[in-house]
Amino acid sequence: MKCLHVADLHYNLRKFDWVVDAAGDVDLVILAGDHLEISMYLDRPAQSVVVRKYFKRIRERAPLLISSGNHDLDVRDTAGERICRWIGKARALDVPTDGDSPVIGDTLFSLCPWWDGDRVKHEMIRQIEQDALKQPKRWIWVHHAPPQDSPTSWTGKRFFGDQELRALIERFQPDAVLSGHVHQSPYIDGGSWADRIGRTWIFNAGHQLGPVPSHVLIDTEDGTAYWKCLGRGETVQLDAPLERPIPQMSDAPDWMRFMDRLLDQDPL
Repeated sequence: MKCLHVADLHYNLRKFDWVVDAAGDVDLVILAGDHLEISMYLDRPAQSVVVRKYFKRIRERAPLLISSGNHDLDVRDTAGERICRWIGKARALDVPTDGDSPVIGDTLFSLCPWWDGDRVKHEMIRQIEQDALKQPKRWIWVHHAPPQDSPTSWTGKRFFGDQELRALIERFQPDAVLSGHVHQSPYIDGGSWADRIGRTWIFNAGHQLGPVPSHVLIDTEDGTAYWKCLGRGETVQLDAPLERPIPQMSDAPDWMRFMDRLLDQDPL
């Protein structure tokens, strides 16, 4: 299974257009939160209408999984916690989202919501505990924030990850956790797009300017993950220890050539 993992599109419609184009060359697209942008002139209800149309376009080309991020929260529940309600409408498009645990091939995906308080946090923990009982062959979590004390959550000054997530990773050891949230981690000293906690791989593609999102490509068949941004690419072997510095990508496999052409676009 060839998976495209992207996060933090932040209502950049040119980036969404790129994902629509790229979806035709992969088996699965995963968008790990922050689809909307709180600082836009356009309010989030209006943004969400447009973004759902993009979800539909992506889903027409490949299966799509999504989770919420902090920029996606749109209402408060009865307990006063901020939650993401609009994203649930994606299920009508056959797009699993927060709280869902779809199985695709031999892989169970746990799609975790952004939590802003104890109620949603406890729901997420229960979801992970229940999914663990299924004993999947391969288990991947989608969670917008990366774990605390990981290079994938390093801002250059401090770690800005989720401590609850780290505790869950150490407890359950999924195969991978796909995140975003900390935009600069892959580009700065001490940061990275990839990490391991025990046997669990952590990926955060980061965020770059321009119409092409930085992204992670995972091939579960050959056990390889690739990170690509403008002018740079790195790769890890999922069945081997993590080396640092992470090796530069030499030759892209054939199925990534379409994305290579897209990466050659003028970033302006």
